[in-house]
Amino acid sequence: MKVVLLKDVRNIGRAHSVITVSDGHALNHLIPNRMAVLATASNMKNAAQKESRVADQRTVEGALIKERIAALADGVVTITKKANELGHLYDAVDARDIAQATQLPVEVISLDKPLKDVGRHEIVIANGEKLGIIALDIVAE
Repeated sequence: MKVVLLKDVRNIGRAHSVITVSDGHALNHLIPNRMAVLATASNMKNAAQKESRVADQRTVEGALIKERIAALADGVVTITKKANELGHLYDAVDARDIAQATQLPVEVISLDKPLKDVGRHEIVIANGEKLGIIALDIVAE
């Protein structure tokens, strides 16, 4: 059965894309949970229009992110947290803390696990492809 996704669905597809799924999955999960609608002509036309708007918006956001990374590339971002005398943080630094300090979206910060030590760290910024690396200093209060 062909459906138009209304939201990004993990392991299935992105919002506004037309996909083919089994009838049971569409009728029992996607459509009742308002994740998709049937792929009628009008729904497909609306999805194509929304997809073009979203693509334009992603292009603009990507340009702004690259501009912000270029501005951060030369300097070092500093975050101050409480730490013990061994340099271990009481509260780990996660992607949200880094996003707030760098003024970047949380989605583009690639962080395997929260940072728990004082010192300099290299943070990869990626949105599909690798965009850059920024230096992050975590300083004890």
